[in-house]
Amino acid sequence: MIKIGILGDIGSGKSYVARNFGYPVFNADAEVAKLYKTNKKIFNKLRKILPKHIYSFPINKNEICNAILDNKSNLKKIVTVVHLEIKKKMNIFLKKNINKKIVVLDIPLLLENKINKKNDILVFIQSKKLDISKRLRKRKNFNLKILTKFQNIQLPLNYKKNKSQFIIKNNFTNKAVKIGIKKILKEIL
Repeated sequence: MIKIGILGDIGSGKSYVARNFGYPVFNADAEVAKLYKTNKKIFNKLRKILPKHIYSFPINKNEICNAILDNKSNLKKIVTVVHLEIKKKMNIFLKKNINKKIVVLDIPLLLENKINKKNDILVFIQSKKLDISKRLRKRKNFNLKILTKFQNIQLPLNYKKNKSQFIIKNNFTNKAVKIGIKKILKEIL
């Protein structure tokens, strides 16, 4: 099984590119959203470490945001609790797709949390800052302070780009993404 890890800035189109590979995708953001809605164990752990902020189940995203904005160490606490569960979910996904030729890992903190293996293929999604900014501002829960805190816990984009075997220039047109994916698949298969 070939594992392709998708890297890039927040809002660069990582999930869109991941879906367009046409292979099973593990989307960590979607899994986190499910955890917040359904996992009482995660709720109890977060409530224990952030009692002033986390008090309703299913976990309200606003409570998470307020915790992050209140204290910079809270984001690391949240990531630590959630990351363990996401890693378990990813392992289940990998076992379920063991016979697939390729799987795609859409995990924002892939390198930061040392989830990738040495022989995984890393693809960096490169987008213009202005395009990313426009797209992010359209999101209904856009908050610049939260965005900045998330960017601060990530490795520098140049580091991620240099670690990647491939770069897809995403100008947010379907054609550019499909051409980039086609080239990568041709080379790795």
